[in-house]
Amino acid sequence: MFSGDYLDSVIKAYDIRGLVDSQLTPDFAFALGGAYATFLQGEREPSTIIIGEDMRESSPLLATAFSDGATSQGMDVIRIGLASTDMLYFASGELNLPGAMLTASHNPATYNGMKLCKSGAVPIGQDSGLGRIKQLLLDGMPITNRPVGVESKRNLLQNYVNFLISLFPEINGEKSAARRLKVVIDAGNGMAGYTAPAVMEHLNVEVIPMYFELDGNFPNHEANPIDSKNLRDLQKRVLKEKADIGLAFDGDADRCFLIDEKGALVNPSTLTSLIAIRELKRKPGSTIIYNLISSKAVPEIILENGGSPLRSRVGHSFIKKMMADSGAIFGGEHSGHFYFSDFWRADSGMLAALFALTDLAATDSSLSELLKPLSRYVTSGEINSEVKNIPATIEAILAKYGPDGKGFEVDDLDGITLSGPKYWFNVRASNTEPLLRLNVEGDTEAQMIKARDALLAIIRAKR
Repeated sequence: MFSGDYLDSVIKAYDIRGLVDSQLTPDFAFALGGAYATFLQGEREPSTIIIGEDMRESSPLLATAFSDGATSQGMDVIRIGLASTDMLYFASGELNLPGAMLTASHNPATYNGMKLCKSGAVPIGQDSGLGRIKQLLLDGMPITNRPVGVESKRNLLQNYVNFLISLFPEINGEKSAARRLKVVIDAGNGMAGYTAPAVMEHLNVEVIPMYFELDGNFPNHEANPIDSKNLRDLQKRVLKEKADIGLAFDGDADRCFLIDEKGALVNPSTLTSLIAIRELKRKPGSTIIYNLISSKAVPEIILENGGSPLRSRVGHSFIKKMMADSGAIFGGEHSGHFYFSDFWRADSGMLAALFALTDLAATDSSLSELLKPLSRYVTSGEINSEVKNIPATIEAILAKYGPDGKGFEVDDLDGITLSGPKYWFNVRASNTEPLLRLNVEGDTEAQMIKARDALLAIIRAKR
């Protein structure tokens, strides 16, 4: 039995995550595997679970305990061994089986966790199963008359690679050979060090590897490319090698960030626009989803290319549900997550990278030249501030920028978003910490900086 406070500390909105040994133990993993199996049986899901694991030292032990818990409740298990999270999603989609990925994504080495899905890579979040699983853990495992399940092993790396490559006719030789690219890839000692070599050998690229050695202690830098300090090594290497592009993956390789030939970070909104254009050529008139802190260039470009833009809250569960409800073919987030209808609406950093590489190789342009028409405005990036009285701070912002004759439109889809003639901004509260998250975008850098600084003065004022 586990206490409610303990379970609240490890079962998050979208996954399970905690400190190894003190929070995530083999005993907990065993119980979680049993609860997950019981939940799936209640949902009439298939009777076999796929389990993948990342390169963290604790992952094999926790995966084994999780598997033992699932088989104790009568479920069979297929262990696919080392995998990126999008490889686990591929396995769940291709085999139409529920899956569990042992990973703490970009978290430090002291953490681990689990991402769960139903068959077809359908995500399981707090409202779609994690709440029920938490209750099963509180209640204790029911006695089952099912025979103990069977565990087997299967390597799906090449199946995953073949599927990704099949989505690009250029790579499959149906079009003329593309130019050869020099590509620097920073795997951050994470799972891209396992998957990237198998994918890149199918492309006309020269790969310069950085930190491909699988090491869950992350000896070079945290595998969290959304933090700019973790991109510095890659930026320097791209310049040193005179490379065409740099790719940075997080620990479980479900996110990808681009560095251009000048060593500059490519805004994920720009990559969203690039992929949207290609997808709309393939399926004209389709719906494309973007989250509300994406650049306003994204819906503009979707409309210009004959698509239908659909705005979402921040978070993969919202985007994946909207994709299912709307029939959208693609969705992009500021955080480097990109979702594809051809990939069971799941996110894949490697698939996003392939879009960028194939589009770049098809031109004589540099990456910065290719993307320049898509990068129209100036963004602040997400700025987090500790705030004691969040409601009072939100009221102070609305008092200054609210709609009463001040030229701003206000909506509350996710936090508050205020849009004016020269800039817009969003302020959202964190779900887990006393933080306010600020994003500002201006028509010019001066407008963005002026708005950003004025807003931060309000947000960081003592209350």
